[in-house]
Amino acid sequence: MTETQARKADHIRICLQEDVQCRAVTNGLENYRFIHSCLPEIDRSEIDITTPFLGKIMGAPLLISSMTGGTEEAKKINFRLAEIAQTYKLAMGVGSQRVAVEKPEVANTFAVRSHAPDILLFANLGAVQLNYTYGLEQCLRVVDTLAADALILHLNPLQESIQTHGDTNFRGLLDKIAKLCSKLPIPVIVKEVGNGISAVMAHKLLEAGVTAIDVAGAGGTSWAKVESQRAVNPMQRKLGQTFADWGLPTAECIITIRENFPNVPLIASGGLRNGLEVAKAIALGADIAGLAFPFLQAAAESTTAVNDLAQLLIAEITTVLFCTGNATLSQLKQSHTLQKLR
Repeated sequence: MTETQARKADHIRICLQEDVQCRAVTNGLENYRFIHSCLPEIDRSEIDITTPFLGKIMGAPLLISSMTGGTEEAKKINFRLAEIAQTYKLAMGVGSQRVAVEKPEVANTFAVRSHAPDILLFANLGAVQLNYTYGLEQCLRVVDTLAADALILHLNPLQESIQTHGDTNFRGLLDKIAKLCSKLPIPVIVKEVGNGISAVMAHKLLEAGVTAIDVAGAGGTSWAKVESQRAVNPMQRKLGQTFADWGLPTAECIITIRENFPNVPLIASGGLRNGLEVAKAIALGADIAGLAFPFLQAAAESTTAVNDLAQLLIAEITTVLFCTGNATLSQLKQSHTLQKLR
């Protein structure tokens, strides 16, 4: 097993078994409440939560966020997730495919397209790898492996700072992202990994040619905590603990980016745990919402557990629309039924 494969296995184990959730910072969605409609004047059975995103119609505004790949356990998780994504026409991103570039024989642990021929599927690489010998060739390779509809470039400076042998040269990366966007034949999505994207940074990324933003704000899994658990010395461990709650809350990222960029395809992720929070994120301006930890927990158990989670999330989103008197997600966005508490 390579160092990268071992890290992937560690990440799954730690996320499932250890307390690596943010505690001092939340996703910010608890500060908002929907105004209840006691007489919605709609038939719940006619509510439509389909939504267009990046050229495809999704059955629900849900992204199974990027998680894993590169090991046999990861393969099992990815295939279970893909099967349910296909069933409900959800979007799905795979974990960083760097391990498959380093070790092509594990590429099949990511290759879920045969299980999900119709879904919106996202390939994934760390943007910083563009400063470590990666370029258009490697990006095309991971896209082709998945037959992906878009490429996620994830930004994770804090995680790399704490990670053993982390890649921390981010100099000149924006220009390299811009060159990649101009050459890649599919859209590029940029996401954080749990520390958020500000409106200022979103502006720079969009000017560079990025198509969509996934805010991946603070309030969920803390990758500083995860890497602290993997630390090989006391200083690394303490560094991860110090920055355990670092970042911009998800709600703040959604609001500020949407205010400044009304038309950008916007994904909300970072600490979302149920369909009520998904609906809040959409009402604040997101187009779709990504969840990772809940899907990881379910996929580690069984395909049935993933199916049950998807059904619950869809029921929760539908219930929000019904109890606010909105028949579609577009109506929800325009309804002004979400009020700030404080």
